[in-house]
Amino acid sequence: MNRNGRGRQFFFNPGPTNIPDRVLRAMDRATLDFLSEEFLEIHSACHEGLKRVLKTRQHLFVYAATGHGAWEAGLVNLFSPGERLLILESGYFSEDWALMARRLGLDVEVLKADWRVGVAPADLEQRLVADKGHAIRAVLVVHNETATGLANPVAEFRHAIDRAGHPALYLVDTISSLGCFDFRMDEWGVDVAVGGSQKGLMIPTGLSFSGVSEKALAASRTAKLPRHYWDWEMMQARAPQRFCGTTPVHLFFGLAESLRMIEEEGLDAIFRRHARLARATREAARVWHANGSGPELFCRAPQRLSDSVTALIMPEGHDAETFRRTAINRFNLSLGGGLGPLLGRVFRIGHMGELNEPMLLGALATVELALKESNVPHGPGGVEAAIAALANR
Repeated sequence: MNRNGRGRQFFFNPGPTNIPDRVLRAMDRATLDFLSEEFLEIHSACHEGLKRVLKTRQHLFVYAATGHGAWEAGLVNLFSPGERLLILESGYFSEDWALMARRLGLDVEVLKADWRVGVAPADLEQRLVADKGHAIRAVLVVHNETATGLANPVAEFRHAIDRAGHPALYLVDTISSLGCFDFRMDEWGVDVAVGGSQKGLMIPTGLSFSGVSEKALAASRTAKLPRHYWDWEMMQARAPQRFCGTTPVHLFFGLAESLRMIEEEGLDAIFRRHARLARATREAARVWHANGSGPELFCRAPQRLSDSVTALIMPEGHDAETFRRTAINRFNLSLGGGLGPLLGRVFRIGHMGELNEPMLLGALATVELALKESNVPHGPGGVEAAIAALANR
């Protein structure tokens, strides 16, 4: 039973996301020996299914960890102490990845940007052209910055690297974009794609993975940072298990069902659905801000608005955490909060994974209700604007 005893909680955090009933039922079964033929078939099918979602034919490594674990796996497998990385600033998660790299003994340079706009491809190209000695070993980018609602142009950044003629490895965090909007590992020349289970893949937190190119795998053979659990070479040697430690079989049961659901709907249809629901959310947000005093879209770059999450900055004098407490305690709607310097300033509406129009409209109506209850100024009619956007798809 939820905390106020009435109905199911509307969960609109941008991860973890709602877990479909089909996935929950698939996990509701007895444990299998993780080296049995029955489970190894499931394990292999999950690897191949994840490769299809990543759009890669290269290597894949899976871990019992959150996405942060996959971040660390990429860093320790590819680099040696003191090597330089270039991280493109986009928000809290680009900062956190940079912090991890520094703590591992790497020299991190951040290509600065306004969190509400992001890095321009031309700025990346200019920085790499200036790196005459190719001291920069890798470029790192968060595809979808969950903290700010900003989606980075991964393909355009690849073109910038190529125009600069730079040999840097290209690492991309797809944790909150994969299975929500388009990502093409091989076509976009990504060397390491970091992913996690709890967002577009719609299963519980606890699995993460790395898509790894041949170029990256070759680089890992000479890297000198210490590693054990994350060691790709050791994982490859542990075939057919390909896992360090005990394989979390129930997460694989859930993943197998999630991948079936994804392939039944089709990636292109999934991307269209996410785009449609995101557009409706943004239309509601524009109406709430229409009088200039209500919550405003945090991302100011129209071409970079995320299809996974919408972040809104509160008007001056109003606290986002107070508003979020009203939403969950009074109306049983869970929303994402601001992270890092955005704490108390931003709230976030996740619209990814298991989601349809009635669910979204219910959440938007409740956001509007909570704004009213919290005495946050806003333009009326946001839900009607969302309905109009959905009706005119």
